[in-house]
Amino acid sequence: MIKFIQKPQGASLAFMLAGAAWFVVGALYGMVSAIHFVSPEFFSNIPALVFGRERPIHVNTMLYGFTGTMLIGAGLYYVPALLRTRLWSEPLAWAGFLFWNITIASGPLCFSFGYTQGREYSEYVFWADVSLVFAVLCLIVDVVMTIAHRREKQLYVSVWYLVAALLWTACNYPLGNVMWHPSTGAMPGLIDSLFLWFWGHNLPGLLITPLATGAAYFVIPRAARAPLNSHTLSLAGFWFLVALYTHIGGHHVLQSPIPNWLKTVSVVDSVAMIVPVSIVVLNLWLTARFFGGRVWSDPAARLVMGGIVWYIVTCVQGPLQSLPFMQRVTHFNNWTIGHAHIAMLGFGGYIALGTMWHVIPLVTGKSLYSEKLVSLQFGLITVGLTGFFVVLTIAGLIQGGAWHNGETVYRVLPELAPYFICRAALGIFILTGALVGLYNLAMTLWRGEELSAEELQRAEEAA
Repeated sequence: MIKFIQKPQGASLAFMLAGAAWFVVGALYGMVSAIHFVSPEFFSNIPALVFGRERPIHVNTMLYGFTGTMLIGAGLYYVPALLRTRLWSEPLAWAGFLFWNITIASGPLCFSFGYTQGREYSEYVFWADVSLVFAVLCLIVDVVMTIAHRREKQLYVSVWYLVAALLWTACNYPLGNVMWHPSTGAMPGLIDSLFLWFWGHNLPGLLITPLATGAAYFVIPRAARAPLNSHTLSLAGFWFLVALYTHIGGHHVLQSPIPNWLKTVSVVDSVAMIVPVSIVVLNLWLTARFFGGRVWSDPAARLVMGGIVWYIVTCVQGPLQSLPFMQRVTHFNNWTIGHAHIAMLGFGGYIALGTMWHVIPLVTGKSLYSEKLVSLQFGLITVGLTGFFVVLTIAGLIQGGAWHNGETVYRVLPELAPYFICRAALGIFILTGALVGLYNLAMTLWRGEELSAEELQRAEEAA
């Protein structure tokens, strides 16, 4: 057992395997959500599948379980690789893996029976919150000590992003989840909305975004076999993210009586996020500008580049929908659900999958079982997610336009039925893509061809 947990890169592989499995679980619960919208009585005699219970399972499992877990696993490989050293402590990384996944598993186990703190993106019960924070602290110590013992003098930007994501989560998660009130996990009254959306937006912005951006900065130069266009520019994007993202959660509660200065700061910083996003996208595209054939012909890098495209769409739509006059039509309806899907599955999910497929041969010493299945997964998820985005955007505009003109909710619902049917049908593509990926990963571990020492060394020493 001791030898097993000390095996190099074992925790990295475990995180990525768990991420692939949680993707299937999260997609299954997503299908249940979609079925509810088509046929609300379909699961009427199954209390654990009531919409108010299974929907938080879907959301938290996809965010923390799939995207977050997979990106952390990739990071535990590329940080030591970039620093030309071994991870400081594999057992400590395994402790992080254990406590992190205890938190994820608490979702299906607790929410199904009504045990929840009932705050969007902050539903985990108190002991699960403690487990997640403990996991992050284990990973912080491990990564920081790896940096302290590094043989490579320069800290490449991917290292910056991974460390920052862990540090920000250790600070922001307890605040947003009001962990000093363990009985409720909430503040009384209106003030709780500020604490809720402080973490509700910092979850995608200061956990998933830096993890995904750091991973993209690792994969794209390697796939292009070219140096990063500008390391200075990459650090400028990092600091702009730090400066701007923390304050923008307030744009979710512009219609409530929060202070006007906070509303203004939230909107201004939301619009200003165009700056760090543009820096990341341009820097990566300029890195690959003469080597597009190499990048797009690589199934793993194609997923990462697809995530960058979704990042652009997300961060054009996001600032626009933060504007008060736009929110009159776009807020509290399916428009924002479509936006959330392209942000987390499109940007974070694509990059997580692409980085995993890029890193797995380096971690296992085996070639991928099937690059065609990676391309199939890319196609399935792209069809499903693109359809999701279009269908939910149209449904949201129907809802928002009708409500803005004084129409009642119940009279609008029949108009949405065709879109909900399309949503359920498109969800099949995403679920199938998750299953294809898990199968391909399992077969890679079981039947993947062993890479020769020369092949593995060339892959590890790629640009």
